[in-house]
Amino acid sequence: MNTPSTTFSTTEQPPLYAIVIVPLYLPTTYTWRVPATLINKIQIGARVEVSLRNKKYAGIVKALVAQKPSAFEPKDLLNVLDENPILYPVQLQFWQWMTTYYMCTDGEIMQAALPANLKLSSESVLVWNEAFGTNFTDLDASEYLIAEALEMRKELKLSEVYAILDTTHVYPVIKKLIDKQVCFVWEELKEKYKVKTETYILLHPTYHQEEKLSALFADQRAPKQMELLLSYLHLFKTEGYVTQQQLLQKSNATSAQLKALVDKKILISEKKSIDRIRLLAYGDIPAITLSNAQQTALEAIQNSFAQKPVCLLHGVTASGKTMVYIKLIEAYRQQKKQVLYMLPEIALTAQIIRRLQVYFGNDIAIYHSKFNPNERVEIWNKVKTGQTQIVLGARSSLFLPFSNLGLIIIDEEHDNSYKQQDPAPRYHARDAAIYYASLFGAQVLLGSATPSIESYYNALQHKYGLVTLTERYGNVSLPTIELIDVKKMLSNDANKLAITPELTAAIAASLAQKKQVILFQNRRGYSPYWLCQNCGWIPQCAHCDVTLTFHKSKNKLSCHYCGTTYPVVITCAACGSHHFLQKQFGTEKIEELVAEQFPEARIARMDLDTIKGKNDHDTLIQQFEQQKIDILVGTQMVVKGLDFEHVNLVGIIDGDGILNFTDFRVNERAFQLMEQVSGRAGRKDGNGSVLIQISNVLHPVLKFVQAHHYENLYHFELEGRKNYGYPPFFRIIQLTFKHRDKTIAEQAAHMMLTELAKDFAPYLNGPAQPPVDRVRNLHIWEVLIKLPKQSSLINHCKQTIKHQIAVIQSNPLYRSVMIQPDVDPC
Repeated sequence: MNTPSTTFSTTEQPPLYAIVIVPLYLPTTYTWRVPATLINKIQIGARVEVSLRNKKYAGIVKALVAQKPSAFEPKDLLNVLDENPILYPVQLQFWQWMTTYYMCTDGEIMQAALPANLKLSSESVLVWNEAFGTNFTDLDASEYLIAEALEMRKELKLSEVYAILDTTHVYPVIKKLIDKQVCFVWEELKEKYKVKTETYILLHPTYHQEEKLSALFADQRAPKQMELLLSYLHLFKTEGYVTQQQLLQKSNATSAQLKALVDKKILISEKKSIDRIRLLAYGDIPAITLSNAQQTALEAIQNSFAQKPVCLLHGVTASGKTMVYIKLIEAYRQQKKQVLYMLPEIALTAQIIRRLQVYFGNDIAIYHSKFNPNERVEIWNKVKTGQTQIVLGARSSLFLPFSNLGLIIIDEEHDNSYKQQDPAPRYHARDAAIYYASLFGAQVLLGSATPSIESYYNALQHKYGLVTLTERYGNVSLPTIELIDVKKMLSNDANKLAITPELTAAIAASLAQKKQVILFQNRRGYSPYWLCQNCGWIPQCAHCDVTLTFHKSKNKLSCHYCGTTYPVVITCAACGSHHFLQKQFGTEKIEELVAEQFPEARIARMDLDTIKGKNDHDTLIQQFEQQKIDILVGTQMVVKGLDFEHVNLVGIIDGDGILNFTDFRVNERAFQLMEQVSGRAGRKDGNGSVLIQISNVLHPVLKFVQAHHYENLYHFELEGRKNYGYPPFFRIIQLTFKHRDKTIAEQAAHMMLTELAKDFAPYLNGPAQPPVDRVRNLHIWEVLIKLPKQSSLINHCKQTIKHQIAVIQSNPLYRSVMIQPDVDPC
C-alpha cells in the first residue's frame, strides 16, 4: 500500500501544531507549535527536534492539527530532521492500536520500533568510525569540524557538538555524518557488535590499459611483488573482486609486500563495509519439487486466503513446510508484493536464510536486534522504499515500514518467544502481525507442528482457515518414542541417573552407525543446587529469591535471573560445615558425563553459556550439519525448527522437569517441547528414535507425545481451560507490582484490587506472590484478571486499570512502585 506523504500549504500560514511522539515513557503525547519557517517542511511520520525538560529529542510527528491546546502554551519545535517521513501513516496506525491493546505508551513503542541511529537525544554520544578513514572531501564545513574533532577525540557528547558548531541546530549535521558512516551513536555500541569491514584490492586505473600493464611486468624487479600481482589478476578474473585476505593467502605474501605495491600506486587498497551474512546473487535457481501432499497443502492455503485472511498450516515435523513457504513467497514476489517471514528467535535465521538465499538471492534481507545500528537503518530504508521485497526476522521485524505488504509468514507460531516480556511494549508478535496485515489487506500464514491452543481453536471455529500436512516429506516415518522409568534406576551415585543405561546403549548404537545424537536438557550450567550435606542449606542470590547454579567452567555460582556471579561457597552459612553436594544436573554436567563415557566422540554444547557471539550459533549449526560433531548437548536452542539429516537419536534427559511447571499452559508447553525435540530425529530416512527419561511415566501428556497426537492433547486441554477460565475462552490481563519494600508493593496491589472489585470482582485473582517473588531487589506481587471475551468489558477494565495506576502513583508513598500491565501473558 503506497501511502502518499502529508504536507500542508502555507499560502496564509495558519497556525499549525504537531503532536509528537518522543522515545520516553510518558502517559501521553505532547504538542509543539510549528514555526512558520517549518510549515512547508513538516510531515506526518517525519522526525522533528523538540525540547522536553531541558533535553532535546528526535521525536516522530504523529499528527498535525490546527487547533491550539487549551491547557497550556505549546513551545516551538526546533527543527525538522527528515525531508521524507521515516514511517508511513499505516505504521502510526499500527502503533496506535498497540498502545490501546497492550496498554503501553507511544514512547515505549517508538523506543522498541526504531533503530538506535534514528533515535537521538541530548544524552547520546557520537563515536568515531575508524573504517571511515581520513578522506573528508565530501563533507561540508560543519560536518568537517565534527569529523575532525571525532578523529582526534574518538567520542563526542552532544553538548560538545553544540559547543563546536555554536548553534542549537546540530541534528541535521549529525544525521548526515551518520548517513556517511563518519560516526555511530553510542546507545547500541555499548554492545560488542561493530560494523564489519573488509579491505578490497583494486588495480590502479593507470594499468587498466594492456600495454601499460605489460610494461609494468617487464620492469618489475621484485619477484615477490610480481607473484602478488599475478595472484591479483588471477583472483579478479575468477572471482570478480579481490579481498586483501584472499590475495595474501593465495600469493603467500606479507602485508608489507602488498603495501609496497599500494605505495607505488600499482594497486589500491580500499576498505568497504560488508554484510555480516553474505547474500547471494541470482545464479541457477534450483527447481522446487513439491510432494503431492505439499502441493495439495499449497493449493488449500491459496483457496483459504480467498475466503479468510489468516490460515493455520498444521504440518508434522519434517513435513516440508518451508518448501511450501518458498512457493508462496515466490507467488507474492511476482506480484511485486512484500513478504515478512517471521521466526521466534534470532538463532533460527542463520539456517533458514541459507535456504532462502538459494531461491531469492539479494531480494531477501535479515532484520533483528543483533545487527549494528547502521545496518538496521539501511534495511529500514530499503524496506520503506520497496527495494527489499522479502524480510526474514524475529519479532522486531514487525515494526519495519513496509509500503506494500502482501504476506506475513509466522513460522513456529506456537513459540512463546514471540511474546515480548520486558521492557514494554509487552506485545505478542503473532497476534500483532495479524492486525498489522489487516491494515494492508495482506494475508497471514501461521505454521507449526504443534499449534498453540488459541490458534487451533480459532481455526476450528472457522475464524482462520486450516490446512494440514500429516506426512513427512518423502513419506518418512515419525520417530518412535520410548519412556525410560528412572525410578527403577536406584543408585547412590546421582550421576548415573543423569544418563541411564538404556540411553547410553542407544547412544553407542547410533555412533556405531555413524549417526548423530542430540541430548536435550532444559537447564544450563553444571549443577542447579549447591547443597550443604550436613544441614541442607542452599546458597541463594543476594538480590533474588532463587538458588544459585554452579558453573564448573567458570568455577562460579551464578544467578540466572539477575546475572550476578559469586565465588564457590566452601563454608555453610547455617552450620559451618565444609561438605557440599551438587544436586541435579545441567547441560555442562551432561556434556562432561557423555565425554567420559564416549571419549572418542566429538561433543559440543549449545546453550547461552557457549553461544554468545553473533555468529557462534551459526558456526555450531554448520559444524553439526557437516557431521563434524557427533553428539550435541543443548537447551531449547536445539529444538526450534532446526533441520539435521543425520540425527537418528534424541534423548530427553529430564522429562519431569518439563512437566512440573506452575503454569496453566504446562501440558501444552510440555507436549510442544517434547514433540519439537523429537522432530529432530530421523528427518531423512525415518529411522529415528526418542528416549525420554522420566519418573512420572503415567502423566497423561506422555501418551499424546508417544502417539504424536496433537488433536487428542487439544481436546484434553480445552475442557480444563473452559472450566477454569483460561484462553481461548477468556482474556487474561496480569498486573505486576514491583518495589524494594515488600509491604509497599503489597499495599499498592491491594489498592488496585479494591478499585477493580467494584466492577470486576468475579474475574479477579490475587494479589499473590509468584514462585520467584524477588528479582533484582524488587519484591513482586501479582493480580490476575480473567475476563470473558466481551470487547466492551475488556476495554472498560483497561481504562479502569490505567486510571487507577495514575491514582496510585499520584500518592508519594507509591510513586516509585512499578506497575506493569501485561495483556495476554505467556
